[in-house]
Amino acid sequence: MKLPFARIEAHLAKELAPVYLLAGDEPLQKMEAADAVRAAAQRAGFSERQVIHVEPGFDWSQLEAEAAALSLFSEKKVIDLRLPSGKPGRDGSKAITTYLSRPPEDNLLLIQTGKLERSTMNGAWVKAIDKVGVVVQIWDLNPADTLKLVAERLRRAGFQADRDAVRLLTERVEGNLLAAVQEIEKLKLIREPGPLSADDVMAAVADSARYTPFELADAALLGDPVRALKILRGLEGEGVHPNVILWGLARDVRVLADYSALQSHGHSPQAALQGVWKRRQTMLHRAVRRHDAAGWARLLRHCARIDRIAKGVGEGNVWDELLQLTLDLAGQPILETIDECLA
Repeated sequence: MKLPFARIEAHLAKELAPVYLLAGDEPLQKMEAADAVRAAAQRAGFSERQVIHVEPGFDWSQLEAEAAALSLFSEKKVIDLRLPSGKPGRDGSKAITTYLSRPPEDNLLLIQTGKLERSTMNGAWVKAIDKVGVVVQIWDLNPADTLKLVAERLRRAGFQADRDAVRLLTERVEGNLLAAVQEIEKLKLIREPGPLSADDVMAAVADSARYTPFELADAALLGDPVRALKILRGLEGEGVHPNVILWGLARDVRVLADYSALQSHGHSPQAALQGVWKRRQTMLHRAVRRHDAAGWARLLRHCARIDRIAKGVGEGNVWDELLQLTLDLAGQPILETIDECLA
């Protein structure tokens, strides 16, 4: 029987098959599916687990021996077979199909593999599992589904995250679901449950860094390119994700572009500052004079280009582009600033 990952929990609540095949390269869902199978087996009395790693030269008679071995501590056990390549070879295929021709009632076989090719899915050993057990293929999520999963995990953790917070957290971990869950666990340690904004996510990132994206944006707005460059280099050295940095800079550039556009058309620019803290309004008032409306629109397009580079769909070095954006925001030619910093 083939099951999607989303239905494994519901299946295990009703029954327990003699064998499960978990195939795929996405680590979080694969780990959670394996945990769910082992937990269900534990509830059913399979209190022992034997892990077998299949490596080059592996002797497949070990599977038969393990299946026949009597435990000193438990009558039931889980045989956790790790097959990273997803290719057991002729001997392995025969050993698995032989095992499944009469699966022992006191054993549960859990096979974990990497992503399986179409030809492998049509192999005898996979068909044998499909006939008597459960096959779960675990696929990488597309960007939209990744955002949904991160939003759902934040909700389970007690956070009411806005769209920008979900997007920023997802981009910070580059779509890595396991890393996203780890970040959410960190958030639970430093924040109370409740509303969660992108600013809150950035503040959480800042808690573990010597420099913060907030300090970078402030230095640029204040027209201090030397300090801004030092902070940017510090953030890069500390491993802060480029999208976290870009989010802070782009937020201010967007406000300044709106401010300048309103002003150039003879309208009051105050509408662009709604929701901005008073201290930052003062910095924005000073910074807007560095470029005209066309200049701020150019910086906003630059932000969009950096976003594409950070996502791997644009050409360029993301850190070089962030450097140029930072110095443009600070109103300082790039070469003069680098020379001053290195002096």
